[in-house]
Amino acid sequence: MNLMRYAIAALVAVMVITGAAAGPAVAKVYIDIDSPTFQKFPIAIPDFKNLGGSAREDYSVWFSDALSRSLTITGFFNIIDKKAHLGDPKKTGITAESIRFPDWVGIGAESLVTGGYRYDGKELTAEFRLFDVVQGKLLVGKKYFGTLDERREMVLRFANEIILALTGEKGLFNTRIAFSGKKGSVSEIYTVSFDGTDFTRLTGFQSLTLMPRWSPNGKSLSFVSYKDGNPNGYLMDVNRRTNRKFSAYQGLNLPSSWSADGKKMLITLSKDGSEDIYMMDVAGGQLKRLTSEPSIEVSPSWSPDGRQFVFVSDRAGSPQIYVKGIGENSARRITYEGGYNTSPSWSPRGNRIAYEGREGGRFQIFVIGFDGSLPPTRLTADDSRNDSPGWSPDGRYIVFVSKRGGKARLCIMNSNGMNVRVLHEGFDSYGGPSWSPR
Repeated sequence: MNLMRYAIAALVAVMVITGAAAGPAVAKVYIDIDSPTFQKFPIAIPDFKNLGGSAREDYSVWFSDALSRSLTITGFFNIIDKKAHLGDPKKTGITAESIRFPDWVGIGAESLVTGGYRYDGKELTAEFRLFDVVQGKLLVGKKYFGTLDERREMVLRFANEIILALTGEKGLFNTRIAFSGKKGSVSEIYTVSFDGTDFTRLTGFQSLTLMPRWSPNGKSLSFVSYKDGNPNGYLMDVNRRTNRKFSAYQGLNLPSSWSADGKKMLITLSKDGSEDIYMMDVAGGQLKRLTSEPSIEVSPSWSPDGRQFVFVSDRAGSPQIYVKGIGENSARRITYEGGYNTSPSWSPRGNRIAYEGREGGRFQIFVIGFDGSLPPTRLTADDSRNDSPGWSPDGRYIVFVSKRGGKARLCIMNSNGMNVRVLHEGFDSYGGPSWSPR
């Protein structure tokens, strides 16, 4: 049984649960993580209710703890300790009529999640409700159907609903990060979920395979591999796990950034001598050259509106970050601090560019305004090397590679540099992380 089969039933159920209550579309936006005064949002998640059935094991604690862990990962929430909860949890229901909202306000909660489940030995039904305790108001409710093994998916789907209700934007629990992981002389492409679970290997070429980049619809990945000797560009159908070579010019073929409609790609080629940036038609392979300086031009990243791209050039003597309009002749340099700046990534929100810059002998992650409105701001501030930044599809997080004491890690942080967490570790090195669309 697949949980997605019950999407329509869940939508019907939410209409029944919420009734006339206001939905997320009209809920107040409480969380602004870009605010300098941002504070984690206090939320209470008591144990779920067993609503009946034949389950041999009690999942009351499992549901509340799993949801708490998921929300903690976002860096947005302060989960109130269950020891602080008031009243008898056995007598507290999951509907507004049975909730004493002043008790939750009294312990500092601003939101409350209640829920219950029923398992008959074959099908699991789980109900979730999010309340604004200050107003005593239901914000959103969902009912999901599936197997017992799909209970984690139910939790993640409601975690996305909570993010949407409290921020006005969808969550990221249905996204994945693709990256290259290297052991010895071999690197392959892998993916991992936003919460660090469901680690999956996508390639098995037993060669250097690098720089995965998601297509806008999340169905394909571009990457470069040396499996045939030359660094060629490949496309993978992620669901079918099939690959095709789409760029095999002599020298470098480095696919870098997809256009928003998925029809074009920015790619670095060295077929004419030095490394230059081209725009390629994905279906037909036609090329349009975008840079023609005698210097090295690499690492392009498209702006969200597709009118410009950011890239790296050593035309000034050292690697620096430049912005150029599609079809324009001249480029504009935007980094002047530091002697080595590279790996730019344009935020989906359009206002900032993340990059790695060398400072004090180590690489760190910086952000800068594409138009000079924001000076270079360092986000990482420790004694490790931090590089290869990539944005989440909502622009709220940055995935990057960190190495300290000889140990490499794939990490995520909020876009303001806070809430750094390790997503994966165990490889000799990591490279080119790319975040899937939602």
